[in-house]
Amino acid sequence: MGATAEDLVERSIPFLDEIKNRTAGEELETWLNATHGPGTPLWDDLAGLVTDGVAAGWAANIEVDGRGYRRSRIAEPSERLHYFSITAVYMDSVPVYRGQYHQHPYGEINMVVPLNDGALLRGPRGWQGAGWTAPEPESHHYPEAKGGAVIALFFLPAGRISYDITPAGAR
Repeated sequence: MGATAEDLVERSIPFLDEIKNRTAGEELETWLNATHGPGTPLWDDLAGLVTDGVAAGWAANIEVDGRGYRRSRIAEPSERLHYFSITAVYMDSVPVYRGQYHQHPYGEINMVVPLNDGALLRGPRGWQGAGWTAPEPESHHYPEAKGGAVIALFFLPAGRISYDITPAGAR
């Protein structure tokens, strides 16, 4: 029997317990990559679970812009999850794919899982390969992928994300 969404949620709980009182931003991002980066048990377990979930069709299974841009909310904020939500996004690039402009009202903790060698995800601080990003509260951007397919597994404080925002520089 393969991995389930509940397996991913259960594996996330100790991680969320560890970060529940931290604020998203560059300091947390540095700490996450040093403490829980690729090759660590947490990163490898979560990457394996969400990758299996995308392949099995229970993660990132709702098309936003065709098969190349999909997402799904795996878990809603709850006391069990310290009021974080868990969402998976799949983006495939040919050669660069731009997703929906959005804002992180309370920040975001985002695990980037490249599915192809050289695949990158662009967030507010630039291009990111395997590892973590932690855009600070009120940050906003177009997520972009290049060099292949990536999965973003993200944890949102209070489940807050806003797509109802005008892109920077637009009127």
